[in-house]
Amino acid sequence: MRRLNGLLMTALCLCALLLGAQMAQAQIGGAFGPKGEPHIRASLVTESAAPAPGGTVTVAILMKPDKGWHGYWENPGDAGAGMRIEWETPEGVRMGALRYPVPERLLIAGLMNHVYEHDYAMLLDIAIPAELAPGTSIPIRGKAQWLACTDSICVPEQGEISTTLTVGDGRIAPEDRARFDGFRASIPRPLDQQARYRVTGDRIAIAVPYPAAAPVGQPWFFALSKQRVAYAEPQQVRRAGDFLVVETAVPEGAATSGAVDGVLAVSDKIALQIKAVPGDVPSGGERIGGAAGEAASGEWTAAAVLLALGGAFLGGLILNIMPCVFPILSLKAISLAKAGGEERKVRSEALAYTAGILVTCLALGALMLAIRAGGAQIGWAFQLQDPRVIALLLILMVAITLNLLGAFEIATVSVGQDKAGQGGHAGAFWTGALAAFVATPCTGPFMGAAMGAALVLPWPLALTVFAGLGLGLALPFLAIAYVPALRRLMPRPGTWMTTFRRIMAVPMGLTALGLLWLLSRQLGVGGIALGIALAAVATILLVLLGRRQRSGVGVNWALGGLALVLLGTAAVAAPPFVRSEKVAAGEGLLGESFSEAKLAALRQANKPVFLYFTADWCLTCKVNEANAIDTEAVRDAFDKGGMTVMVGDWTNADPAISRFLEANGRSGVPLYLYYAPGAAAPRVLPQVLTPSTLTDIAKAGA
Repeated sequence: MRRLNGLLMTALCLCALLLGAQMAQAQIGGAFGPKGEPHIRASLVTESAAPAPGGTVTVAILMKPDKGWHGYWENPGDAGAGMRIEWETPEGVRMGALRYPVPERLLIAGLMNHVYEHDYAMLLDIAIPAELAPGTSIPIRGKAQWLACTDSICVPEQGEISTTLTVGDGRIAPEDRARFDGFRASIPRPLDQQARYRVTGDRIAIAVPYPAAAPVGQPWFFALSKQRVAYAEPQQVRRAGDFLVVETAVPEGAATSGAVDGVLAVSDKIALQIKAVPGDVPSGGERIGGAAGEAASGEWTAAAVLLALGGAFLGGLILNIMPCVFPILSLKAISLAKAGGEERKVRSEALAYTAGILVTCLALGALMLAIRAGGAQIGWAFQLQDPRVIALLLILMVAITLNLLGAFEIATVSVGQDKAGQGGHAGAFWTGALAAFVATPCTGPFMGAAMGAALVLPWPLALTVFAGLGLGLALPFLAIAYVPALRRLMPRPGTWMTTFRRIMAVPMGLTALGLLWLLSRQLGVGGIALGIALAAVATILLVLLGRRQRSGVGVNWALGGLALVLLGTAAVAAPPFVRSEKVAAGEGLLGESFSEAKLAALRQANKPVFLYFTADWCLTCKVNEANAIDTEAVRDAFDKGGMTVMVGDWTNADPAISRFLEANGRSGVPLYLYYAPGAAAPRVLPQVLTPSTLTDIAKAGA
């Protein structure tokens, strides 16, 4: 009955589309709806308006549905109709096939529809004849027909889409390249390995080659070959070695031979175009979630979430001893020393400190998920890729350094602070917030895989993972507060605290210098000038404040607030104007700059490759580079072993690196990969490297 309903719905949709095509009048760049306005507007845009003779140019058909309306994929599913276009082009101009983005699933009354409920773009390539002279105009016109539907009604629409090309040098403007790169990111990636399938009774199992270490969300197979799978039936997916196996039902009377074409959407960001042929399908393996299309539940999902949560917790705990967190430890130590042995005060400050960390981790995680949902390729630590954030942090670190040196006191700058406990709680909260903001970008052991898993989990579970990271980071402070034996090891308050406070100003000052260097990496010489100017102004203002405090003169809050606003505004507004020559990505690092094309060529030539991803703001990365990667012993071993070293510099946002990190289950740096000659997948190296680790792989690859 379901199949009959689907056939009837499809027939009705096709009839409506054909009838509408005969009755509607075509318009340039648009289509008619019931009142002369289309519910899905279509237009044609080109990546380059001046294609070179003998070359190709990519064009996009942009579709913009009204709210509540949707268009259809190439195979619409149980009902609906895809786009049909009749092209009119000059002689010799060849139009390629439409390449559709990955669709969404829409289940209505038991019928599965493959749809787009948002703006989408279909791509195709146009081949330009080699004999055309520069300056020749090439008019491209197409009569397009499509179906626009809501959950209850469908309207056939049509229109003429057109553009005019002029033969030229094939130049592509950077903004057009970026726009079309965004379109291409939604197109399934062709799989260069053979998929296989086996039909048993009314079930089909499709085995798709996919590395065992690569990330997986909730996969779904969209069949391009019609009537080979039952579209609305649940799909069960299991991981068997280096294969993903999709099992589902077949419709009555389905063919059992011939290729099955389709798209396997592995996760929100990864989709593979496959062609499966009859063959062996591996048995066994680990089931991924429940049946796809249903709520993710079951033992495996719960275990996966717990594993990600445990990894985040351990990663946050280990962050406390990583180089990127050491400067913040001085703030924790002073806070503990001030609290002394007062149990109640220590515990309340510990809770406030933990709250600061949790709020910041959750806020950063939520912001990252929201930005990624909008299509941007970013990862954990995205905040340190923005020079404006670096400039604000530089001012903050200068202020903390001066406070630790005694140039001014924070306590006397508080408004309406009647109880010392309130100040302690507020200080502990903001110390935790600062620790999380500055520390979490450096990915430690266990943390990288956990953050990668968070990217494919539903947002409530993803935020739980981020909270686990925060709890791990806060655990030492909580343990000291709530375990009396540990608290008794803390020294009692005394005169030594003043000396200790001055000593702790050193790592904070070094952190400020590191931020100044990072500004120079992002903005060039202009970044150094801006950083020095901001630090100098902040120092003058705070030293003057300290003098007024020591002399007992009151603070002019209006003037101080204005100065603070002006300084912050300068830090945010100035970076675009002071940018000079930006340091090239990878400059000063051992190895050639990362390129997926170059990496693929080296692997095809069976060359050993050591690939690492780093960033100037990642102190763990810098420690590994200084102590292991860029050492004489490792360089000699790499030279003798014929090792090619490739580096991806993620200091500034780079969508290509972000996509590669995500494909390898990571959302941050560092990441170290070794590609052995002929190996199908890379070996992931530890995140804390030693020279012997690298010399061993160099000997193995020789």
